[in-house]
Amino acid sequence: MRSLMRRPMHAPIALLAVALFAQLDAMTIVAQAPATRAARAVPTPASVIGFEPGTDRKIPSWKQVTDYFSALDAASPRVQVRTLGKTTMGRPFIAAFIGDEATLADLPKYREIQRKLADPRVRVAGEKERLLADGKTVVLVTSSIHSTEVGGIMTPLVLAHRLASAEDEETRAIRASSIVILVPSLNPDGVDIVGDWYRATLGTKAEGSGPPELYHKYVGHDNNRDWYAFTQVETQMTVDSLHNVWHPQVVNDIHQQGGNGSRIFIPPYMDPIEPNVDPILVAGVNQMGMSMIWRMTAEGKPGLAYNTSYDLWTPARAYMHYHGGIRILTETASASLATPVDVPFESLRPGYNVDPKEASTNFLIPWRGGRWTIKDIVDYQTTATWALLTQSAIDRRKWLESFATVSERAVAGRAVPGREEWPAAFVIPAAQRDTGALATLLRILQRGGVEIRRATGPVVYENLNVADSRQTYPAGSYVVSTAQPYGAFAKALLERQKYPDLHEYPGGPPKRPYDVTAHTLPLLLGLHVVPIRDSVPASAPVAPIPAPRLVAPGLSDRTARRIAIYRNYSPSMDEGWTRWIFEQYRIPFTSVVDRDMRAGNLNARFDVILLPDQAPAQLTRGAPATYPDSLRGGLGDAGAAALKAFVEAGGTLVTFNEASNYAIGALGLPVKDALQGIPPKDFYAPGSIFAVAANRDHPIGAALAQPPAIWFEEGPAFEITDPARATAIASYRAEGDPLLSGWLLGAPKLAGKAALVEVKQGKGRVVLFGFRPQYRAQSMATYPAIWAALR
Repeated sequence: MRSLMRRPMHAPIALLAVALFAQLDAMTIVAQAPATRAARAVPTPASVIGFEPGTDRKIPSWKQVTDYFSALDAASPRVQVRTLGKTTMGRPFIAAFIGDEATLADLPKYREIQRKLADPRVRVAGEKERLLADGKTVVLVTSSIHSTEVGGIMTPLVLAHRLASAEDEETRAIRASSIVILVPSLNPDGVDIVGDWYRATLGTKAEGSGPPELYHKYVGHDNNRDWYAFTQVETQMTVDSLHNVWHPQVVNDIHQQGGNGSRIFIPPYMDPIEPNVDPILVAGVNQMGMSMIWRMTAEGKPGLAYNTSYDLWTPARAYMHYHGGIRILTETASASLATPVDVPFESLRPGYNVDPKEASTNFLIPWRGGRWTIKDIVDYQTTATWALLTQSAIDRRKWLESFATVSERAVAGRAVPGREEWPAAFVIPAAQRDTGALATLLRILQRGGVEIRRATGPVVYENLNVADSRQTYPAGSYVVSTAQPYGAFAKALLERQKYPDLHEYPGGPPKRPYDVTAHTLPLLLGLHVVPIRDSVPASAPVAPIPAPRLVAPGLSDRTARRIAIYRNYSPSMDEGWTRWIFEQYRIPFTSVVDRDMRAGNLNARFDVILLPDQAPAQLTRGAPATYPDSLRGGLGDAGAAALKAFVEAGGTLVTFNEASNYAIGALGLPVKDALQGIPPKDFYAPGSIFAVAANRDHPIGAALAQPPAIWFEEGPAFEITDPARATAIASYRAEGDPLLSGWLLGAPKLAGKAALVEVKQGKGRVVLFGFRPQYRAQSMATYPAIWAALR
């Protein structure tokens, strides 16, 4: 296998220069690839991994997967496998390029065609027609980002073998018209984390359960929420070496869903649509999805659903929708990992717009229930992907034309119908409170292909958000034009979101979005960014922004306090994000588990204990009853008593979001959650950004950005019942709507309530965050409150 990167990237946002070097390295190595290789018999997956993909109770290791792709690379001139770098835990991260021999022998030519179609500014006059005639549809197939979705690690083996070996007319057409880039796993570490656990628990009560740890070392399931923040090395490699180099027109992202609904979801997505996605791409998603459903229905596959469950809102899951391509998400019903399950028809449950027991326009042929196996999963995933590959080949020219048109519209900016109200640019003043946050924002934009310039003179602008308001920023301010190939990506991240007020029925409960509703980076990072109506005279694009040195005052040096971060065997993604952030800021800490907490005498080891966001019941009970005894029990009564004794003896307990409600109950604190028991129709905020007022007389309140903005997601709002012991550090105002970005129902329920509270208990204290102050490593504006709470 060939290497595209010579070293892994472990910085929070790696230097864009590394990405550029990776691209140059890619060009060099592709050019060195031999034009022809002696053909050998194409190995089957079973000949390498020892079983047919889809065999009950069998999951390959990551080494078996890479061994198979190495064997394909050696045997077939239609397959070239490359190592893009190393994963978080040091495994090889690979991608397979598949096409006919002539195409793979001339990959630099097709990469250059893609570059010119992606950016009309680099074409020469009259060149477009030749590019459209000669180009190939580039299809990126990604799989197994969520490692408990184990069909996704076997389906790529089946696809790669068929693409390399089959000689039917359809397969030859795919190879001739397309370049298929197949990433067998976006999370190779998780392949082994889940696989090792599954093999170890076969034949026990825990067979088929998820592992007692996150299946990505730091972020677990949230690795598929990283497609604009780019915090993890796997995301960085995929963006730098595949998306930004090969500009795929079509992306197929293979996933699995719960087992008690449809057998597979295929787009069209349900509403809402993020408003910065080009309508051409939305139409392309709909066309491709319906083509896949048409073909699979004709082949007799039941249980196909669309326009349900999954929306097209957040860029956190859809990098390509802001970079000229379509994302086809498929979600196949799961078994118990690779263990079969029996699903009675009566147990099937409805979702939005689809009842799997009833035929409808969104669900044409119900599945009648029965046994569901890993073989069924691989079959549905393979069939759906093959339908996508076939359609991509049939409509090769139209996909290229559509891709080129999207890029031309992006460069035209506000000249495109429907974009008349777009700002011409965003101005980012160079003087900001947090230079690390500023560098983080600029590096995110640059990694996403956004050009950033410097104003060559003072910027005088009319504030779009305040009538009759004119302000001036100095020369040297950063300027991001929206009239550039990826201006929509920048706009989506820099502006405030207005999520539509959607309900299940008139007067009914809110229609739950698939993920969160806000992604405004300036608010999360505590930065001042201004949309302006008119263009600004500016310099050439600035060079890659260097990585900042991240500092947590008083915690990053040799005098850091003794800090523990609690980790549950029912793993919490918030705990993983917390560990990741502490490591980036070089803050020493110790991970502690249930038995450490239940053992007591915590003051002898720690000064501060931090409970990341987790439901009180999970904190109390811990891992499921099917787990081995050594992993069960949670904090229990003993852990609660130990925490109370720790605080009363002088320790500091810091809790995030739902864990704060655990602390209130376990320690008997004089605080209550004012939102507890309120139904969603009366209060609902599924991932939004709120304004709060900080108590500047308190050292934690003084550390917050001004004005402070917090990330709110299913958290508490506090009422203090004993002001002599508890102090509000940050509060929602008594009047007005605190919503800054996203969606909020029931704003009056927050009026006057506290968002951040300190409680004195014995000789110690408890700091209760009613929000996630380190949300997905994006809310840098509230990091200083964490550092202050730990001191």
